[in-house]
Amino acid sequence: MEREEEKVQSMDLTTTYLGLKLRTPLVPSACGPLSGGLDKVRALEDAGASAIVMYSLFEEEILQESQQLDHYLTYGSDSYAEALSYFPEPRVYAMDPDRYLDHFHRAKRAVSIPVIGSLNGVSSGGWVKFAKDIEEAGADALELNIYYVPTDLDLPGIEVEQMYVNVLENVKRTVKIPVAIKLGPFFSNMAHMAKRLCNAGADGLVLFNRFYQPDIDLDQLEVVPNVLLSTPQAMRLPLRWIAILHGRLEVSIAATSGIHNSEDVIKMLMVGADVTMLCSTLLKNGLSRMKQIEEELVKWMEDHEYTSVSQMKGSMSQKSCPHPSAFERANYMKALKSYV
Repeated sequence: MEREEEKVQSMDLTTTYLGLKLRTPLVPSACGPLSGGLDKVRALEDAGASAIVMYSLFEEEILQESQQLDHYLTYGSDSYAEALSYFPEPRVYAMDPDRYLDHFHRAKRAVSIPVIGSLNGVSSGGWVKFAKDIEEAGADALELNIYYVPTDLDLPGIEVEQMYVNVLENVKRTVKIPVAIKLGPFFSNMAHMAKRLCNAGADGLVLFNRFYQPDIDLDQLEVVPNVLLSTPQAMRLPLRWIAILHGRLEVSIAATSGIHNSEDVIKMLMVGADVTMLCSTLLKNGLSRMKQIEEELVKWMEDHEYTSVSQMKGSMSQKSCPHPSAFERANYMKALKSYV
């Protein structure tokens, strides 16, 4: 055991995300079951987290206006793994804004690692002022978590994209701390959208939101939640886009979705991620999984003669890859023909 600890200490696992120097690239993502209490926040630090993304404060929790609430619930805004309910009854929430801010302030004082706030919403309404409240509660940075499923047949894609830009710009005008934007991949040109967000002031991109899909209860004939933990397969999409964007935008990049083991972490770092965000694997295996991933990361680096995370970062990105077209269409036919 001492030998393993010596290896960890001798290897430089540090990384920089949103201007924050972190001990390792292992960061628990926004999730109520992981950060919903001071004891849980302390446990994350003890387990080896280099920073914590606090679970989200939802726009619906702030606005509490029935008409607007019902509208956004229709689009599944509360269907995250970090949420404790799906399609909740109006005005029934896990935590009101004041309690959230108080919890955030206490959590920040309880640990020595950076704590990143998370706001979850879709409109450009008055809720964005809570970005300032989260900053004043002690947040080292803010993750703007946009989850939107447009269903209006007359709403063009360019207006959906502008909505994201508007929300980001409003938040950036409100706070001085770094702001990362967490978004899904469903844009006609993801590369261009990433560039637009960076031009609008994003300090970081979190790729990607995993959209949770509803299910049908055939006995009750109701739409019900069906929150499934991610699988390693989910990492393939962010892996591709992080590889494509690395080195082309002046922005921090966080990888999220489907990161379950040290191999997943290594792959994400090698395509250019600054941090890897963990959730499902911690819920499934316990917080000790984080320390195990860190030790396995160190062993792999030692076996392959890497001395630092920075040495690995981006070494397999599209920009650095001997065959950059592999991240585009080149492997399409090969992949289809490779299955026997």
